[in-house]
Amino acid sequence: MKAELLAPAGNYAKLKTAFYFGADAVYIGGKDFSLRSFADNFTREELASAVAFAHGLGKKVYVTANIFAKNSDLALMEDYFSYLAEVRADAVIVSDSGAFYAAKKSAPSLPVHISTQANLTNKYAVKFFYEQGASRAILARELSLEEISEIHAFEPRMELETFVHGAMCISYSGRCLLSDYLASRPSNRGECVQACRWNYSVKKSDSPDGGYLDVEEDGRGTYIFNSKDLNMSAHLSELERAGVCSFKIEGRMKSEYYLATVINAYRRCMDGGFDSTVESELLASAHRDYTTAYALGANSGTVNYSDSQTKGGCDYIGNVISAKEGSAVVEMRTRFAVGDRLEVLSPSENFGKSFIVESAETSAGEKVSDCKLVQEHYSINCPYALNAGDILRRRK
Repeated sequence: MKAELLAPAGNYAKLKTAFYFGADAVYIGGKDFSLRSFADNFTREELASAVAFAHGLGKKVYVTANIFAKNSDLALMEDYFSYLAEVRADAVIVSDSGAFYAAKKSAPSLPVHISTQANLTNKYAVKFFYEQGASRAILARELSLEEISEIHAFEPRMELETFVHGAMCISYSGRCLLSDYLASRPSNRGECVQACRWNYSVKKSDSPDGGYLDVEEDGRGTYIFNSKDLNMSAHLSELERAGVCSFKIEGRMKSEYYLATVINAYRRCMDGGFDSTVESELLASAHRDYTTAYALGANSGTVNYSDSQTKGGCDYIGNVISAKEGSAVVEMRTRFAVGDRLEVLSPSENFGKSFIVESAETSAGEKVSDCKLVQEHYSINCPYALNAGDILRRRK
């Protein structure tokens, strides 16, 4: 079976972007029980619509319900799982064993995927959940290719999913208490404030003078808890040989541009192999320094000490709303002007082509040279036959 490309979708617009740029499936959250409470997420009606939309494209929707549940959550979760089965969601993702029990009890027809939050790091754990009725294990990021291969050989009936790209928590498989401790926002109930990305100094608790540790830093600070971003694009074939059937991209809080860039790169990599284009594309959106984490073995270089995040190589100019021969209507995201060279991000043959903006006018028909109104629909010249959903960007 060919591996699946699985992408995040924090709202309906991002879901459409993910599918347009080549995702085979998306994972989304409802308004409750998701570990990304600050994403827009989906109402029940939107969930039903999203599933129907995906199925119309021959694609899939997995719904996250991976909080660590309390007693007061369980009755509501049962009702929620029944609804997901009713609207034919392709699976629910859970981490808590009580939530797993509630899903099997209330919606036995609903496939259940075990979240990376459950810390699945060994073959017995994976076999246990398979025998309890789970259909997929989302493995901990801390595993090596060799360990994944062992798990697959031990229980080949269980589908295996791994993260291949995006932000990583400094804690073990995302089970973090730092946000709760510092900001009273529990990560494991969906309210992470990404405290690991903050700038820290470290104080010696046993120092007579209460002094601070000597930590080398520059003017930007010291980011001692800030993990690098995962990037396994050069190793997808190895993951597939190890038994992985789903390649997962992190980022339900990321922008449409980020998703389009990363999904497009991974789709091209999966269809045509890793090359310099894939490599450069993954540098084009905001990211931290990249790492393969532990996939290739022990790795002590997974922390991004220099800054919180590196800016990408492109500015996200806007989304193509419609197009006709010689022109396109673009919903602006970043200010641009007549004379700028813009580049096309697209799943089509227009990918990577560029052109000079020679004319622009507002939705009211006013000709302008400076396009500075955010979300205004500007009509601009374009020599290529663009499609709604394409994105325009500007190289820095």
